[in-house]
Parts: sequence; structure tokens; C-alpha cells
Amino acid sequence: MTSTRTPARPSGAPAGPAAVRLGGQLAAARPHLRAALCLAPALVILVAGFQRRWMSDDGHIYVRTVRQILAGNGPVFNAGERAESSTGTLWQWLLVLAGLPGADVASAAVYGGLLLTAAGFALAAWGAVRLHGGGAVRLHDGSGARPYSGGGGRLLLPLGALVPLALPPVWDFATSGLETGLATCWIGGAWLLLVARPRSLATAFVIGLGPLVRPDLALVSAVFLGAQWLIARPSRRAALAGAATAGALPVAYEIFRVGYYGHLMPLPGVTKEASRSLWGRGLHYLGDFSGPYLLWVPALLVVAAVVPAVLPLVPPAGRATSAGASGGTLVPALAPVLAGALCWAYVIKVGGDFMHARMFLPGLFLMVLPVFLVPATRAWTAAVVGVGVWAVVCAAVLRIGYEGRIGPGGIADERGVYVRQNAAAHPVHHTFGGFRENAAYAREVRAAGRDGGSALFLSRTRLAADSPSVTGFYATLGLNGTVVPLDGAALDPIGLAYPLAAHSQPIAHRRVGHDKWLPDEWLFADRGRGVPPAEMDSARVAAARRALNCGALAELRSATRAPLTAGRFLRNVAGALERTSFRFPNDPVRAERELCGAEAP
Repeated sequence: MTSTRTPARPSGAPAGPAAVRLGGQLAAARPHLRAALCLAPALVILVAGFQRRWMSDDGHIYVRTVRQILAGNGPVFNAGERAESSTGTLWQWLLVLAGLPGADVASAAVYGGLLLTAAGFALAAWGAVRLHGGGAVRLHDGSGARPYSGGGGRLLLPLGALVPLALPPVWDFATSGLETGLATCWIGGAWLLLVARPRSLATAFVIGLGPLVRPDLALVSAVFLGAQWLIARPSRRAALAGAATAGALPVAYEIFRVGYYGHLMPLPGVTKEASRSLWGRGLHYLGDFSGPYLLWVPALLVVAAVVPAVLPLVPPAGRATSAGASGGTLVPALAPVLAGALCWAYVIKVGGDFMHARMFLPGLFLMVLPVFLVPATRAWTAAVVGVGVWAVVCAAVLRIGYEGRIGPGGIADERGVYVRQNAAAHPVHHTFGGFRENAAYAREVRAAGRDGGSALFLSRTRLAADSPSVTGFYATLGLNGTVVPLDGAALDPIGLAYPLAAHSQPIAHRRVGHDKWLPDEWLFADRGRGVPPAEMDSARVAAARRALNCGALAELRSATRAPLTAGRFLRNVAGALERTSFRFPNDPVRAERELCGAEAP
């Protein structure tokens, strides 16, 4: 009986016509497949973010500053006082560009942030294609076989991409009006350039922008620049050129900052004491993020797949590797993991944030970059399946226990709170239809602004003001900045846009990010006129008025309010360090005693 089975092709023999045609078809389809792989995560986050689009109150803080710039008043929150309320410098100026043609700045912040988030996911996927598919890294597949380079026809599967795509906080902060979308885009783009063009000055320039995206992202810039040096091993002249290119814009803006604002950092960094250590509170913030979503599950699955892939690349003890080998294999993969871990460590150190998960999102995105997409080997595919099951469960059912409210430790489901307070599924502009107190305050302040008279609002109490326009003192700063006219003063007791409050001493056991609360007597002494209201201690008001004209407090007011002459600019630069670290007691009587000394009665 004659066998009809096709004889096996000898090893090394040329492929048959059918195999050649199939290989040609795969090669022709490969660019389209890679494009689809890059776009798929971006499309998913675009849809998820759009379905949960919203604008946070802190997003409206950016909006007022942008409106002041467009009105010709400079990059300030209130005309006449140089306070930098925007933490994300680059995001602020991008919104200025968006507002120049007359576009609604709040809408531009929401939808621009969404597009930047999607772009960041696409750039991250492209970087993974270059890392695994461009021959930059040679990994083992975990089966004991020889290392492979991904330059062949291997299919790439989403692994790390599934983690952020499954998390509701990522959907929420794809919009929000904050700089998170820009941070995602910058991280994805900087990493792609590090993988694809590590010897380019353009790469150094983009990596150096981190401090302007957010001050804490300077950690990422430092790690990525170090990785770029390890990969390229440039000459001394080239290294100096790269450092100068990376630092040119951040250093130039820092010089402008210390001279114009008189501070080393944006005012929210002073308010939130960005250099302090609150490890216990930070660990609680970590648990609030990792616990509800069972983040340890994808972490273990990814680590279980990564370790056998990476271990063969680590040289035996005592054996050196060449610069090219180490730079071309582990450095571009390990750099974002190290940068993300440092970002998380910093967030934990300073005590976290009051918005659920928000401050951990850049670090999480960084840490999944090397495995954003992975080759479809047995070990990696098993990890993809495991993480995929977790992702479906997480996206469908895993939620925090305080949706729409402020939870334990003062951490808030920020989007849920604003959806409820505005009585709108997608709040982009402040209406507060579900929160009467804010709505009533907004009505009264807007009415005073239309009247064109002078008024000082302490919450909803209207008093005489020492200014020609409206001054509002209200904790919800974004709302305050929305309703107070641009020629008025929108101030907050927390100090996000009010230097006086920002430099007050923190109060123990307050909500994270809201550790300062300037008493009303200070505001009346600073901005009020005439006799204090009956419910206010007149002796404390008098003490506050005297303290405002003494020592470092008087210098703080001059640095932020005096006309900006060349001499004032230079004095601001010279005193920036001391001024940034200056704090005074909340109690006006005590502050007067400490600041005025022998001058105090």
C-alpha cells in the first residue's frame, strides 16, 4: 500500500513554493499587523476614557491661569499676585495654544488630555515593537531554547498593556483636565526614542522635558538620561552636548520661575510640602490602589514570565560584559522599571494624594513598558492568558468601596464626587446642580461681579474688600476661579494659588493634600477693609496685620506683589531658596511674636 503522506523536508532544505508564498504574505502583512498592535491599546483607552470624560476642580485651576494669560495678565492665577498654581508647566502652555483661536479651554483640556493619553499608549506599543521586534533585545522564551530576537515573523501579544487598560482610575484620568494625559504621552514618547534613537540629541531634548511635564517626573528624566548614556557611551563632548540639550528648556524656565514667582517650585509643591516624609500615609495610599484591584495578581504573573527570560542575559559573577551588549539588551528594558519604582517610592514618601490612584498611574505605566507587547512564545502566552483573565475581572467587577464619595484617610473617588456634585454624567463645566452650597456661592459671587463693586466673600459671608473688584476665599479653588472675575482675586485657605496660605505651617491630622488651612483673620487682614465682623476676633486680625509687615512675611508679599523690575527679579532669584522654605504659624498672635520680635506690642 503506497503512503500518501508528504515526506518531511530535510533540515536546511529550501522551502517549497507554498511555504515561500506564505512567508512572503506574512512579511507583507507584518507592517500592517504592527500598526494594528500599536493602535489597538490606544483605541481601547480612547473609548474607555471618552465614556468617563469629566473635568476635575483642579483642572479648572489650569483653566483660570490660561484665561489670565490670554487676557494679557501673565501666567498668574490672580492679576496683581505672581503665584504659580499650575503644577504641569508644559500642560498649561499647551492649553494656552489651544485657547488662542478662541476654543473653550475646559473642553480643550478634557479632549486634548484624552488624545494625548491615547497617543501615549500608541507610542508605548510602538516602543515595545521596536524593543522586541527590532532586534534591540534578545530574550529567552522560558523554555530552555536559545535566545531569540524578535526580528522574525513572531506575533506580538499585549501583556503589560492589559494592566492599565483594565483599571478604572486609568479610564478616569484619561481626561480630568489635568496633566496626566500629557505625562502618559511624554513617557511613551521618551521611551520609544530611548529604544529607537538612543544616540540622538532630539531624544535627549525630549527626555529632558520631564520636570516641565510634572516636577516629580524629573526622576524619570534622570533615569532615562542615564540609560541613554549607557546605551550610546558618547564621547565627553557628545555627552556635554546631550546634557545641555536635555537641560536647556527646564533650566531656562527655572530661572524664569525663581525670578518671576520668587519660588523654586510651583506653589502646590510648597502647599503640599513636597520634600517631607509621610511613609505611613503613603503606604495607606498604595493599599488603597493595589488592594481593590488585586494588582498583585498581574504583578506575579508578569514577574513569573520575565525572570526566566531575563536571567540568561545576566552575566555570571566576575565576568564583565561589553558596553554594547549591556546597552543593547537590558538597559532599555530596565530603565522604565527603575524609573517607575522611583516614582512610586516618591509618592509613598510624601504621603500619597487625595485623589484615588492618580499619583501612581505614571509609575505604573512606566513599569509595564518593557512588556507592553511581548512575543507569542509559550511562556509569554501563558502570562498573557493569566493577565487577560484578571483584566476582564478587574474591568468588569473590581471597584473601590467608596465610589462617588471620599473614603478612608480622605482619599476620594474624585470623578465620582464631581459627577454627583454636578448631577451630570460627564461634567466638563462647573454647575454643581447636586451640591447646593457651592451653587449658592457661585450665584452670589457672579452677581457681585456683574454689579462691578468691591466685595470680599469669606465662604458665603459678604464683607467690604480692600480692592476694586471681587475677592473670594473658598476651598474649592477651581470653582472659585471660575466664578470670580479675572480682575478679582480667587483665593483658597489651602494655598494652591495663595502664597500666604501656602507658607503657613501644616496642620496635623488633616486630609492628605489639604494639610493647610489659613484662618479667616489672615484673609481679612490681607484683603479686608474696615472693622472685622462680630464673629471674628479683632485682636487676632490686628496681630495678623502687623505680622504681614514684618520680616520674611513682608518679603514674601513683596516678592509676589511688588512691580517686577529688574532689581525685584534679581532679589527674587537670590532669595528663592530661603523664601520657598519659609513657614509661619497659623495663629496670628504667635506669628506676630515670631516675625516682628521686639516690634510686637
